[in-house]
Order: sequence, then structure tokens, then C-alpha cells
Amino acid sequence: MNDVITIGEAMIVFNPSSTGPMKFVNSFEKKVAGAELNVAIGCSRLGLKSGFISNLGNDEFGKHVQTFARGEGIDVSQVKFVDGYPTSLNFKEISEDGSGRTFYYRDKSPVLAMTPDGLDEEYFKKAKILHLTGIFPAINPKNIEIIDRAISLAKKHGLKVSFDPNIRLRMWSKEEAKNTLAKILPHVDILLAGDEEMEIIIGEKEPKVIIEKLKEFDISYIAIKQGDKGSVGYHNGEYVEAPPVKAPKVVDTVGAGDGFDSGVIYGILNDWPLKKTLQFANTIGSMVVGVIGDNEGLPYYEDVQGRLGEIERIER
Repeated sequence: MNDVITIGEAMIVFNPSSTGPMKFVNSFEKKVAGAELNVAIGCSRLGLKSGFISNLGNDEFGKHVQTFARGEGIDVSQVKFVDGYPTSLNFKEISEDGSGRTFYYRDKSPVLAMTPDGLDEEYFKKAKILHLTGIFPAINPKNIEIIDRAISLAKKHGLKVSFDPNIRLRMWSKEEAKNTLAKILPHVDILLAGDEEMEIIIGEKEPKVIIEKLKEFDISYIAIKQGDKGSVGYHNGEYVEAPPVKAPKVVDTVGAGDGFDSGVIYGILNDWPLKKTLQFANTIGSMVVGVIGDNEGLPYYEDVQGRLGEIERIER
């Protein structure tokens, strides 16, 4: 049985060999990316069993993604290769402060060949949490039908639905994101969202106000990500503000939110108190930004324990 299953698009990311405007970068390093896959990897490295549902291009890049995911312990039995749809690519531009931009080449994404009927109901019967993001419907509006089907199967078989809006404004407008993602909220059990994303979806950025407005949806767990301000959570009437964990050095901010999501999911599956869960997730986020790459910085459980001072790490 998988603890977590995710549905989304995996892609090849090309990381620049130097910082600054991409037009002046002369070489790139090939890596694997994709928010939903990142969460699956993050959960797997923490010791959870995770599975990934997707399509990949029947090409060398697609084969590389599958091999990489399998090597991370991800169940890829629901990943299919399709002809006529090249594996999606993105190129990253990274600034000296770790921030950056992403340039996508995913117009004919392999996930466009996915259909709601293609989801294997038996696969959902053998999982605990379904994790979704707003990136999947942003690729193409028809993907919301796949999300609706996945949520229906999750509810039918007792899975908790985890959702990260993960709004990418290079992929759709604020209005499109709001209209689509707001319809998902009533079906969510675990919300993992940035404060700026919630401002787009419900028009509020203050965590306490966000949580108050979300009570009408009866969401069990709410975690609001605030970047270098930490995070705020709500569960069973308890409101917790978790302070940020300062990163020694920020070199690449991509993937920090996915790492946070993995940490919250881990805490929930282990029935941890909300405060401990948020502290754990904040710590993971701070570790991710210290490593260049979308998922290279996602830590193993013992790495997080070492960072929290729960175990002694012998380095030399």
C-alpha cells in the first residue's frame, strides 16, 4: 500500500551552470522536475511509500524521468509512455540571491493524452493520501476532469485529499486560477497553500482571516506557507504560528514548497501535533533552498533530525 499517491506532470529541467540572465548562460545541467513528483520524492526520502500517476513522452527524456523516479523508490506502475507527445522541458534562470525564473516548453505535454477513465480505481484503494496541485489543471483546462475523477475515487475509498494550489502565473491568469482552484477547495482535507496564492483564490492574505473563511469548507488541516516568515496552521480548533527556520544560505528557492508539503504529509500520517508538524515542514523548506535543483535538496528523515538537533551527526 502507498501512503501517498500524486497525479501530475514530470519534466526535464535544465539548471544553469551560472547565475544571471539566461541569455548569457552557456551551459546547463539536466535534472528531473515536477511539483507533484517532487512531493512524492520528498515523502519517499522521509520513509513513506509514494506512487506517481502520469504520462511521459516515449523518448529518452521520458525514460530518464522514469528511471530517476524508480531510483527514488517511487511506485511508477501508473506511469505510461505515449508516442507523439515529447517529454516536457523547462529551463531555469537563477539570480545571485537564489530567486529566479522558469521558461517552460510543455505545449504538447504527454499528460494531454491522459483521460479520467484512464485512472485505475484499484490503485486508489491501496493508498492513504491523494496529493494534487494547481499546476495540473493549468497545463490544460480539460485536466480538471481528471482531478474531479481522482477526487471522486479518493472520497469513495477513504483517502484524504491533499491540495497545494501551486499557482504558476506563467501558465494561466489570476482569474483563471481563481475560478478553477476555488472549486476544488470544498473537496480538500489537507490544504497546503502560500498566503499569496490564497489572496488570488479567496481575496485574503492574512492567515487568520484565510482560516476563518475556509471554515465553511470543513478542511481538516490547513497550512499556510509564508516563506521566510514561517508558516501558520489550523487543525481541530488549534491555531499555530510556526517561526521560520533560517537557511545558512539561499541558493535556489525552487522546491521549498514541495518539501514543506512532504513534511506536513509526513506529520499527519504519523499523527504528530500540529506545532511539531509545522516545525518539521519549515525545517525541510529551509534545507531545500540551500541546494541548487528542484528536488536535490529534499532531505532524508535522519537529515531533518540532525538539523533539528534530535540526533548527533558525525561528519568527519
